[in-house]
Amino acid sequence: MRLRALFEGRWGYFFIAPAYIFFALFTLYPLLDGLRLSLFDAGLAHQTWVGLENYARLLTDEAFRQAVGNTLHFVVIVVPLTVIISLGLSLLIFPLNSVWQSIFRGAFYLPTVASGVVLAMVWLWIYNPTYGLLNYLLGLIGVSSRAWLGEVRWALPALSVVVISWSLGRPIILFLAGLAGIPQEINEAASIDGAGSWQRLVQITLPLLRPTTMFVLVTQTIGAFQTFIVVQLLTRGGPAYSTQTVVYSIYETAFQFFEFGYSATMGIALLLISGAVAFMQFKLMQSDIQY
Repeated sequence: MRLRALFEGRWGYFFIAPAYIFFALFTLYPLLDGLRLSLFDAGLAHQTWVGLENYARLLTDEAFRQAVGNTLHFVVIVVPLTVIISLGLSLLIFPLNSVWQSIFRGAFYLPTVASGVVLAMVWLWIYNPTYGLLNYLLGLIGVSSRAWLGEVRWALPALSVVVISWSLGRPIILFLAGLAGIPQEINEAASIDGAGSWQRLVQITLPLLRPTTMFVLVTQTIGAFQTFIVVQLLTRGGPAYSTQTVVYSIYETAFQFFEFGYSATMGIALLLISGAVAFMQFKLMQSDIQY
């Protein structure tokens, strides 16, 4: 019976085959090959089996520990602010008519589809310590200029602002869709019963948005763990390794030092760390989700 059912659905498998083939070739195979490569001392022209030596080396690598700490710090800054800001903007946009909603959707989503390299170059000009827009505006109110990307204290927060600026579009689209899916009869009934705007937001809107919030939170966390472009173009891990992230360490190890086996080990470690964080987010929010 099961074989017959599979045969009857053969056209469905035919139409989804292209997507699965691309997934297998460009996601699944590289993942499995990276796992295999992490067990080798691999360079440009050699591969030597070392077993778990790369993982043992990773546990004692101070530079990697700092990269993990920087990445976690970056995630803690970027993800909550992205969720809060995008949710707040969605709540402001949602009451508008469909035309204005479309305009704001397009405006906030445009940086998401624009080139990250172009956006990073724009922010490099904004942060320029000599003629940058930010220091110019701060100078108008008497605040002295500073090298935002050249000081250990400010470099990572400055990169966080860059990533937040182009990460708001997709969460806003999702939150607006979630708000549209909330039955208006519930809010109308609560309003008749005397509930104010704040009470309706806290008691009705936010609880019913929890599935959307969880999805945004998890996807933004995974994306923040994979941040690379801004580090590569704006700071290259500096100053004093204060913006050295795990993905940038993987890039350096593979394409500057040509230690492909060790860089694959870092990639597996990043997969486990981001997976563990996403799993904890699921467990923490799953019991509170209301469908």
